[in-house]
Amino acid sequence: MDRMNPVDASFLAIENDTNPMHIGNVSIFEGPPPSYGDVVRRVASKLPLVPRYRQRIRTVPFLLGRPVWVDDTNFQILYHIRHTAVPSPGSDDQLRNLAGRVFAQNLDRGKPLWEMWIVEGLKGGRWALISKVHHCMVDGVSGTDLLTVLLDKSAEVEEPVIEPFHPPREPSTIEVLADLLKDGVVQPLHALRGLPAMARSPLPGGMSLGDAGRSARAYFDMLTTRTADLNGPIGPHRRWSWTKSSLDDVKTIRQSLPGTVNDVVLAVITSGFRDLLLSRGEEVEGRVVRTLVPVSVRSEAEKGTYNNRVSAMFPGLPVGIEDPVERLMDIERQMNGLKKSHAAAGAESIVQMAGFAPPMLLALGTRLAARMPQRTLNTVTTNVPGPRFPLYIAGRKMLEVYPFVPIEGNVRIGIAIFSYIGGLNYGITADYDTTSDIDVLSEGIVAGMHEYLQIARRRAVSARRNAAAKAGMVTSAASGRNGHGVGSDSRVANGSKRKPSPRRKPAVKK
Repeated sequence: MDRMNPVDASFLAIENDTNPMHIGNVSIFEGPPPSYGDVVRRVASKLPLVPRYRQRIRTVPFLLGRPVWVDDTNFQILYHIRHTAVPSPGSDDQLRNLAGRVFAQNLDRGKPLWEMWIVEGLKGGRWALISKVHHCMVDGVSGTDLLTVLLDKSAEVEEPVIEPFHPPREPSTIEVLADLLKDGVVQPLHALRGLPAMARSPLPGGMSLGDAGRSARAYFDMLTTRTADLNGPIGPHRRWSWTKSSLDDVKTIRQSLPGTVNDVVLAVITSGFRDLLLSRGEEVEGRVVRTLVPVSVRSEAEKGTYNNRVSAMFPGLPVGIEDPVERLMDIERQMNGLKKSHAAAGAESIVQMAGFAPPMLLALGTRLAARMPQRTLNTVTTNVPGPRFPLYIAGRKMLEVYPFVPIEGNVRIGIAIFSYIGGLNYGITADYDTTSDIDVLSEGIVAGMHEYLQIARRRAVSARRNAAAKAGMVTSAASGRNGHGVGSDSRVANGSKRKPSPRRKPAVKK
């Protein structure tokens, strides 16, 4: 038995019929598509590497403790891998619409919390995989590791070896409760004994507990800013779109403009939201789009563990600033300030403290927070680094991969960014009933990247011209001094100095 940590349990607690809490992606592969049986066998051969894929959740009676993971004695892989096709002509729009419907459906809690959909019929002989996995199982970074495990790093096709699965007997209710007593009584006592030391010892990032408290308070100070009007009730259906840009373009931008890769990405997303709000006739002056930016706090020692090790920062995307360079500089200042204040580490300390809360109260508190008016939080923006090398399945290369991030509460739009072999791929999730203009946001992101790229190129050209002009002036000056070989250097070399010419008296005007 493996008990969920507080963060994992929270993602499970806030889920309901209108808020499915799974993450996912759409991966597009070169053709021809493999057979259904071939995909099943290849995924089955990788399952020993990800034991969570053959485990289901087991709740504790009366919500006295956090759920536990137990092996599914009735595991059937054919339930989790589905097969479908899009009709002719097999356009990207058809694939996006299908993915939106698949992502809107909750996973079956009586079974391991994941699904894969094989999609045939795409234009150009391509095919796709739509993947879903519950957020209580993985966060973005561990999800990336999972992708690299389930797929191959080589185009070489090897016959899959399927190991037999012999799950142990499922624990009885008495055994679950006995484990709860150990987890709910013994462990908190150990934690309480360590509180004095915890207060003295530094947290991740070199923070003290007092620093963490101050950085946490900074969150709430930031949330007083005037935000854009993007929130409201959401329904059970989802619109999902994607767009893409190049990492080389981002690098070009960074050569002439300030900020990190993540700052540039946030800036182009700001451009998209500005276009969206202006197209709706919204007032943008003096407003920001407050976004939650997840931050991985996973250590090297935790790499390969499939759970959530994530904190958050809350920058304001300055949609009210008209000048794109000023927008980027504002984002850079915010992110630098949040990093220096250890805001992410402060949030993580709060998450750790949540482990002390009775599980029932934790679940109720999480549900309550999700249902509160979220006027100060407008969107979610998560940027996950993906593999820099190509991935394959059954010898077919993965051409593109677009991420899916869930939305919940009153947040109607979420954006996920996933990098793959030189590309930045954006997946945009939106409420179906209230956000029919999702393409305006998508097109605004593309236009924003183009705008920053043009500014960067103009600055680069101007910098080269200035450098050339400066170099020319220096050369000209040097030539003027030494053009006849009689300059100061030659005089010193000859051991003689020429007397300077007497200054001429200025002519007197009559």
